[in-house]
Amino acid sequence: MKKVFKAILIVLVAILVISCDLFKSQDNRKVIVRVNNSYLYEEDIKSLVGEGISAEDSAIIVNSYINRWATQQLLIDRAKLNLPEARQKEFNELVENYKNELYTNAYTEAIVSKEMDSVFADTLISNYYEEHKENFKLGQDLVKLRYINLEANNTNFDKIKDWFIRFNDKDKVKLQENALQFKNYSFNDSVWIKTTTVYEKVTPLSVGDRAKLLQKDKYIELKDSLETYLIYVNDALKKNDQAPLEYAKPTVEQILLNKQKLELVKQLEKDITKDAIKNNQFEIYN
Repeated sequence: MKKVFKAILIVLVAILVISCDLFKSQDNRKVIVRVNNSYLYEEDIKSLVGEGISAEDSAIIVNSYINRWATQQLLIDRAKLNLPEARQKEFNELVENYKNELYTNAYTEAIVSKEMDSVFADTLISNYYEEHKENFKLGQDLVKLRYINLEANNTNFDKIKDWFIRFNDKDKVKLQENALQFKNYSFNDSVWIKTTTVYEKVTPLSVGDRAKLLQKDKYIELKDSLETYLIYVNDALKKNDQAPLEYAKPTVEQILLNKQKLELVKQLEKDITKDAIKNNQFEIYN
């Protein structure tokens, strides 16, 4: 009986050794570094070095990565030895939850993105805006203006100034025809812009000119020895004023897009659960 038991034991050990050898032989990756039971393979560092990098620089990059990797593994191993099991369990649960979130978010994004409509009717946008007006207050000053920056000694200054202030259709044509004389300009005075942008474009202006800049139908002329700025403010809104619809529109569209996404995700979750129950993939045992 002892001989039979001994023979069986030898066979089991032999099978175990062969199985281990077979398992090892299946992994043909070249090991570069070992830290305890963790391994860094040649394929892990291939992407670190691109074309055109010298051998010396490549060695520096690879060595730096290896040292960082080894240090991290040593810290992880030391942490596993010293941190309480309850804390390690907490970390493992966090990792598992994060992985699950990545999977589910990636899947729902892929499915929902096919169903989403990013173009909303103007009536839908305006209705949402009207229903939630109190949520659309300006966080900064806005203006609608046009401006010209030109040389102080420009010989056509008086004509340009008249065209600029009057600004009818003929004046706009004249200004465009003479635009090469301007160092900088903008005639798009129907769009709301932040005053901080104006300060950047029209350098003589600063926050100290805020009161002047926030007056409607206001002509401003700024001069020094070299340059002249002509500014005409069509309209102005102050911080905490009601945001106009045209300015709030991108925000409203993003809100509607997010609402649509949430609704589609909820519907997807309902459908996938319903299908699972129907196909006996989901059961609750009492």
